[in-house]
Amino acid sequence: MMMKCLNLLAVLLFAIIAPMAVAQKAPSNESAVELEWQDLIPESERARLAQIQAQLLDHNSGQAEQLLLGDVRPELDGQTVKIPGFVIPLEGDSESITEFLLVPFYGACIHVPPPPPNQIIHVKFEKGAPTKELWDIVTITGTLKAESLLSESIGVESGYAIAGATLESYSKV
Repeated sequence: MMMKCLNLLAVLLFAIIAPMAVAQKAPSNESAVELEWQDLIPESERARLAQIQAQLLDHNSGQAEQLLLGDVRPELDGQTVKIPGFVIPLEGDSESITEFLLVPFYGACIHVPPPPPNQIIHVKFEKGAPTKELWDIVTITGTLKAESLLSESIGVESGYAIAGATLESYSKV
């Protein structure tokens, strides 16, 4: 029961924080389209996602698997975008992370069932991001690619990737 409450709290917290993060503008990225996580879901599928969200929070049936439903929005492919989120490290060391998944809420893929692929962005960050800055909300800016990738190390599929990324710590304006 406590896990259900914590997971629900995480989802609600993101619902409050994410719009604030999207509203922040960085002068160096004015040409980037600012996205919210729901913008990555085709409009025709948004109602269906709302119906299954309750299932995502049910942890009584053992290991929760990623729901592989939902399409990406191919019209976003190639656009420079800016989106806030949380980091799930994939590659790197104790000093920096060079590859990660950007997800809409804290603990996704680790403590709660992974979101559908169209709610996960695979990021390769060749410069390496300092690990100490990645436990809070970050904002990623780069060229969005609508492509499916399987992160074999954690068995999670992403529906998008970002190339040429810049990373900023989130701060309230």
